[in-house]
Amino acid sequence: MALGAASAVPGSLWASVAQTEGAVAKTERAFGYKRSVSHWTVTDLDWEELCGWLAAEGIEAVDLVGPENWHYLKKHGLDSSMCNGAELNLVDGFIHAEFEGVLHERYREMIPRVAKAGYTNLICFSGNRRGLSEEAGMEQAVQSLIPMVKLAEEHGVVLQMELFNSIVDHPDYMADSSRWGVELAKKLDSPSFKLLYDIYHMQIMEGNLVANIKENHQYYGHYHVAGVPGRNEPWNDQEINYPAVMQAIDATGFEGYVALEYIFKEPLKESMRRSYDEFIQ
Repeated sequence: MALGAASAVPGSLWASVAQTEGAVAKTERAFGYKRSVSHWTVTDLDWEELCGWLAAEGIEAVDLVGPENWHYLKKHGLDSSMCNGAELNLVDGFIHAEFEGVLHERYREMIPRVAKAGYTNLICFSGNRRGLSEEAGMEQAVQSLIPMVKLAEEHGVVLQMELFNSIVDHPDYMADSSRWGVELAKKLDSPSFKLLYDIYHMQIMEGNLVANIKENHQYYGHYHVAGVPGRNEPWNDQEINYPAVMQAIDATGFEGYVALEYIFKEPLKESMRRSYDEFIQ
């Protein structure tokens, strides 16, 4: 299928179109949120080529970038849509008291650094259960995160806890449901704490994506995109109705980032362009 072909694009995705020599040309983006791509999924392009190409395509940011690579983004006028580097790993997180001290040390150093660089979002993780109940994990997460959230408020930074699936990719992860994550966000009650709503993970865990986004969007500060099953492109051979999900996100007034985070089967540039032209807008 040709990239951007009119027959391939749901008409409701485009805010306006113009006829140019018989072809349909996009004149403006349909959706108001910003676009990004997760760097860890990109293996074919080095930093310079990736950043230069994204800037030329009008993509605003790269996702999941640490301080050691921010200079590439600065050079090309790109945002770090989700900073990392303060977390220990994906499994040792804020639900366990034994990691509180080192996490506080790392986030106290990184939060001002993110702000000084002119960025906003910094990722964090619940960590794995290891036999801990949801109630005990919640209690510890609230206790441990309160001082970090206050520091983030002072610096205009937003801590974003990612929701993972615990069925396929991240066995034993505690923040594996919107229910648990939203409860945590309500308890912290701060504009400096949000949930990273990974559409791929939440489709695996609970589905009901559109209704969930409509009901809880105020707690979601960032979105990730990938097809289910397999974390592949968001079109053929996968089950999520991404046009409907994207419309639901936009209808909430969301102005943050939606980041591609899938494994590329098609050539990388063509795959990203097709995602942006047809689905993510």
